Amino acid sequence: MAVLDLMTTRRTYRRFAQKPVPQAVIDSIAAAVRLSSSARNAQPIRLLAVRKPETVRQVNALVKWAGALPPELGTPKPDELPTLFIAVLQDTSLGGEQNTDAGIALANMTLAAWESGVGSCIMQAINRPALTELFGLPEHLHLHSMVAFGYPTHKSTVVPLPEGGSVKYYLDENRDYFVPKRPAGELISYFD
Repeated sequence: MAVLDLMTTRRTYRRFAQKPVPQAVIDSIAAAVRLSSSARNAQPIRLLAVRKPETVRQVNALVKWAGALPPELGTPKPDELPTLFIAVLQDTSLGGEQNTDAGIALANMTLAAWESGVGSCIMQAINRPALTELFGLPEHLHLHSMVAFGYPTHKSTVVPLPEGGSVKYYLDENRDYFVPKRPAGELISYFD
């Protein structure tokens, strides 16, 4: 699949089939992070995979889903939970521009997963202290974000920005997502 096609269809997903993400996909996610650009080539990003269903449930209780939607629409039900969470960690002992590195890694890892049909949801609204304690993270590893992964059971479609310019995404009667995007021409200007 061409990169722009992959980017167009790789959306955020919040409801998943209860089918484990294969190790080969996890390996692809790790490889995508390994190949990510990194300031000063410091390579400070580390990953922590959570695969056991009982631990996935523990992590799920410590993250917030879809802040722009009512919980009954944006939060997965118990039979819709992701089957994999990956904690994105920053090794602060390595220096570098770690937030930029994390952003690049997040883009790469979610694209690598989507290439195999595994959807994702990047989460920053997380209980960092509780998750840090749950994972037993040493002081030099900072929890940047959590990413939920699984095989989506709903659709998520990019649509043009509606009249009036609202960027709020919405769901239809099937709970499928529609994500308004600004036109590309609105995002770029030129200084020649």
